Amino acid sequence: MKSNHISYIEFKAQDIIHIKEFYNSVFGWKFTDYGDAYTSFSESGVYGGFEKTDEPITHGVLVVLYHEDLKAVIQAITKNGGEIVKDIFSFPGGRRFHFKDPSGNELAVWSDK
Repeated sequence: MKSNHISYIEFKAQDIIHIKEFYNSVFGWKFTDYGDAYTSFSESGVYGGFEKTDEPITHGVLVVLYHEDLKAVIQAITKNGGEIVKDIFSFPGGRRFHFKDPSGNELAVWSDK
């Protein structure tokens, strides 16, 4: 993993089972489930996942960057006009946070450190 590179793409899905069947049948993607509300995919050219939502999907893609030092990148984001919208939280495999860039695009940064 390299800091500052796109590491993961996260989509929303209203039906995890159906979305897995679709992408497996059409593109041959492989899946690993993390409970009933999340599945990650591989064999797509980039790693990613689908998060279950009951809300209408308007912004369905979350680009996830990797960085070794979450606190340092938070400081850089806020210093340069970005906004932290979800503070650091843990998940299986690491920790991450979400931010908005100056144009309002939401992205996330994760670390396994």
